[in-house]
Amino acid sequence: GNKKNESSESIDKQPFDKSRPGSGRRPDNLGEIGRRKPGALALPMRSGFPSLQSRIEPETEEKLRTIMKRSGILGIDGKEFQTDIKDLEDMGELGNGTSGQVVKMRHVESDTVIAVKQMRRTGNEEENKRIIMDLDVVLKSHDCPFIVRCLGCFITQTDVWICMELMATCFDKLQKKSNLPVPEEILGKVTVATVKALAYLKDKHGVIHRDVKPSNILIDEKGVIKLCDFGISGRLVDSKAKTRSAGCAAYMAPERIDPKKPEYDIRADVWSLGITLVELATGSFPYKGCKTDFEVLTKVLESDPPSLPTDQGFSVQFQDFVNKCLTKNSHRRPKYPELLKQPFLKYYEDQYVDVPSWFSSVMEKAGLKSHRR
Repeated sequence: GNKKNESSESIDKQPFDKSRPGSGRRPDNLGEIGRRKPGALALPMRSGFPSLQSRIEPETEEKLRTIMKRSGILGIDGKEFQTDIKDLEDMGELGNGTSGQVVKMRHVESDTVIAVKQMRRTGNEEENKRIIMDLDVVLKSHDCPFIVRCLGCFITQTDVWICMELMATCFDKLQKKSNLPVPEEILGKVTVATVKALAYLKDKHGVIHRDVKPSNILIDEKGVIKLCDFGISGRLVDSKAKTRSAGCAAYMAPERIDPKKPEYDIRADVWSLGITLVELATGSFPYKGCKTDFEVLTKVLESDPPSLPTDQGFSVQFQDFVNKCLTKNSHRRPKYPELLKQPFLKYYEDQYVDVPSWFSSVMEKAGLKSHRR
């Protein structure tokens, strides 16, 4: 089916996006890309400190140890609340993903509605790593206004709950439900927020996102746009990503698909941003004629990169920005400092755009209720 996960914050972590054409059989020539590793059993509690499973990596263990100290403390509106899971009131499910569900909950004491990602800890090694990576990145990124805010977490013997600020919806859902392209001026603001979030991750934390796509870009009624979902983010070593991680085939840069290129850098995310912008601006996915992931990947590697149509009123600056993002040769593709200097981005950095009015009109047309209501 073509049903996308109904979550304000996408937690769809399938190696390949099920809403894309075909997406059935995994291409044989992809080596380890997107292949799930067999799971490991979770270990029982050890001296009060839960180890997620037997083969957990020391770095992951260390991250978990730090996070554990903050378990049960929620930071809401500048105040800290020592919270018990029972202090949260269930207001219904927001959506589902492979590693858990997202539930809308009310923190009774502060009367604040939040989004809670609920994940079982019996998951396999890869899933546990994703949970911790996501938590680690959002907790560290509390000072970036373009990254979804984590309010705190609960870690019990069986579950991990990540409490996030509640955003209204994601761009994937907004576009699919409204069936309308997103106007260039709105995409200007999407570009500013996304590039700044990605540059922050790289500069401050040495992290590459690896899963940039419309379902991981969130928006709220105030028109605030933020990046989310860091489950398959990776650490950069000498500015390069050394690991082949899963991701969505549809948005994958050519150098991440090519088995002859063992390393890639943040410019792979720049490509994914380019695909995202073309999809949102035109209202249709650039590789939508493809029936399988294999066809998509072959096309990404072998054909000319997508671009914005020249006859739909897009500014020259926007077309130029997208073309730079979708430069096939990754060595010629710009990195964030250069992108931040592009006329398209500079213009929308300072330009006032009434995003809230656009957002409410689209929600109305689509007959959508915001998650915050």
